[in-house]
Amino acid sequence: MEESIEKSSTKQVSVKWGLIAAVVSIVFFMILTLTETDTSPWAGWIGLIPFIIIVVLAHKEFKEGGDGYMSYSKGLAIGTLVSLVSAVISSIFRYIYIKFIDEGYFARIEEQTILRLEEQGLSDSEIEQALEISSNFTNPEISLVLGIIGGVFFGFVLSLIITAFTKNSNPEDV
Repeated sequence: MEESIEKSSTKQVSVKWGLIAAVVSIVFFMILTLTETDTSPWAGWIGLIPFIIIVVLAHKEFKEGGDGYMSYSKGLAIGTLVSLVSAVISSIFRYIYIKFIDEGYFARIEEQTILRLEEQGLSDSEIEQALEISSNFTNPEISLVLGIIGGVFFGFVLSLIITAFTKNSNPEDV
């Protein structure tokens, strides 16, 4: 009975913070899209900061709502579930936005990419080859799937690291 209460708490904390992470991710996506800075290399790195904070806060809430302890596996599960909830919701939002609201989204991304590649000194044939490869990933459906898979994968990896710092194992469980 006690185990099911703990799992429910893990799920509740994860869903709550996953929803918060999804809202933050959507707002961040819209800011980058509207300012046309979404192809900037720094954008992805800055986007990690809110996620890290959210997972730390989810871990803190889990520990405070329980006995003050959180095993590594529980912390990893919370971070991964936060990633899953956030990735699914924000990827669906992105899909709807790209498919129905901003149908020129990928064309604009391609233009920005061409400019960046020209600045790097690539030849026309190299740019054409790069665009040919990336064209396989520039449709809303692929973006949806890759958004979910990538969000969960990177969330899992970050959770591996974050949990190493936020875990607080119960000495009685050892």
